[in-house]
Amino acid sequence: MLFNPHPLLAVPIWQQLRRMGGPGLVLLGIADNSVIPLTGSMDVLTIWLAARHHEPWPYYAFMATLGAVIGGYITYALARKGGKEAMERRFSRKRATQVFNTFERWGFFAVAIPAVLPPPFPFVPFLIAAGAGQYSPKKFLGALTLGRGVRYTIAAGVGYHYGRHVLRFFNRYYKPAVGILVGLAVIGGVLSLIHYVRMKKK
Repeated sequence: MLFNPHPLLAVPIWQQLRRMGGPGLVLLGIADNSVIPLTGSMDVLTIWLAARHHEPWPYYAFMATLGAVIGGYITYALARKGGKEAMERRFSRKRATQVFNTFERWGFFAVAIPAVLPPPFPFVPFLIAAGAGQYSPKKFLGALTLGRGVRYTIAAGVGYHYGRHVLRFFNRYYKPAVGILVGLAVIGGVLSLIHYVRMKKK
């Protein structure tokens, strides 16, 4: 999905996730909270599904949160196993130090607050910092669940209450919107890969 040569080639995959409904949100959430996030995709799919009213909108908020928490915990656990070296391999030393300092100062809120913020705010560094810094798994899960829960509850609520306008937009601009989202994900993935290779060489 991330490395198709043309963004619109990912549209059938997007359609499949839409048809899956809640389980599709879980799968997308796991991918979106990996080291190569799919910029904005979770918010868009959550809003779109809630706008369709096939299930009560809190269901979509819950499933989006569940997927995000599972994906976030996987990234956290991998970083926890790798220690601080994992953070420094993934980011520059300066960037890693900034994130660690933020995390050591704010702790719980260094996960909860970024988890609420919409794209393009980078969230993955904070997942990795929590794991690399050996932050408590229970506190991490609590902060992540709180932040993502608030974010996707808002997204699903917007989809439900403004569904007619949301669906009209998707019907008119469906392919360009999906193409832009997937294109951003591809660019982000390529840049992350380039950055990772450079840091490995250093």
